[in-house]
Amino acid sequence: MDSAPASSSQPWQLHDRFLEIRSPWMTLFGEHLQDQQGKILEYWRIEKADSVIVLSIQGDLFLLPAPSYRPGVGQATLDFPGGRISPNQTPQQAAIATLQRELGVTEDTVTQLYPLNIQGWAVNSSFSNQKLYSFVALIDNHFDLLAEPSIGTYPTHSSGVCQLLQELTCLQCRSVLLEWLTQKTVQQE
Repeated sequence: MDSAPASSSQPWQLHDRFLEIRSPWMTLFGEHLQDQQGKILEYWRIEKADSVIVLSIQGDLFLLPAPSYRPGVGQATLDFPGGRISPNQTPQQAAIATLQRELGVTEDTVTQLYPLNIQGWAVNSSFSNQKLYSFVALIDNHFDLLAEPSIGTYPTHSSGVCQLLQELTCLQCRSVLLEWLTQKTVQQE
């Protein structure tokens, strides 16, 4: 098996910070960093809270909230339930809170919650410190979908996954779905 190319593990040194803008959502930094060869480079980066995306499954259906408006792309998009992890929350607690907020699913209707990734994936390691944690939540069959008319459903079988991949534009949601599919395939082998 091939391994990744060797690289220096020494972190670059902060030469100076020429900008810092804080908001409740993120902090933007403009910095000059010195690399291992002594070259000074200008970098811009943000610090953001980690986030969570939850694949909610009831029987053989994915449950998704109604599309919501995303200012970054200027349109409503279809996404799995997701959100930021508060400083006082674990990723698991954020997953449960997200299900409650976006689908009306309470903790007692979640029969199983398990992570697809434990460490958290770097969302954009060149620009941000943010990590994405992903979970699968199995929802009790007694949870009444009709009581939440805004919930969309997609089959968990291959044609449903293909349809979702055509409709999901969020790379993070697509990655979580593909990780679930990969783990499911490996378990079946």
